[in-house]
Amino acid sequence: MEPGAQADDVIAATRDWLEKAVIGLGLCPFAKAVHARGQIRYVVSPAQSPEALVEDLMAELRALDAADPAAVDTTLLIHPGVLADFEDYNDFLDIADALLDELELSGVIQIASFHPQYRFEGTMRDAIENYTNRSPYPMLHLLREDSIEKAVTTYPDVADIPEKNIETLNRLGHEGWRNLMSKK
Repeated sequence: MEPGAQADDVIAATRDWLEKAVIGLGLCPFAKAVHARGQIRYVVSPAQSPEALVEDLMAELRALDAADPAAVDTTLLIHPGVLADFEDYNDFLDIADALLDELELSGVIQIASFHPQYRFEGTMRDAIENYTNRSPYPMLHLLREDSIEKAVTTYPDVADIPEKNIETLNRLGHEGWRNLMSKK
């Protein structure tokens, strides 16, 4: 973990980002319900190496798979002490996907990626659209495939979400993002 970063502070910053950006800006139309029902598990990994993070990821994948979806529908595995460099983080996603296969959880759980330096391929480093996936700390979002399928059936035009998010962030701009995230 980062020097001085306490698990409670990391979770508080993550919840703040989730409430202000992900839910507040409507970047994920499915996040509000699981947040309101308290079905998000927040886990701060103490890992200081990719190998240790693999162990934590394995444990959290198994825990989510075994949990009652009514109690825990999704997990945010936050890892402030490892993979601070986005390129290293991005490379790690292949390992995470291989772990899903190894645990026979492909098609059961998927992993979404969020990072403070997130950068979509083909974009400039500070392009505002990258902020759709920029979180306060590196994290792996573990989602149940069944929950995604149910949510998608209730939301029209799921394919339009990325474009709407880019439009939202373009309207907000960098200054608007900074203002949003600095509000108490």
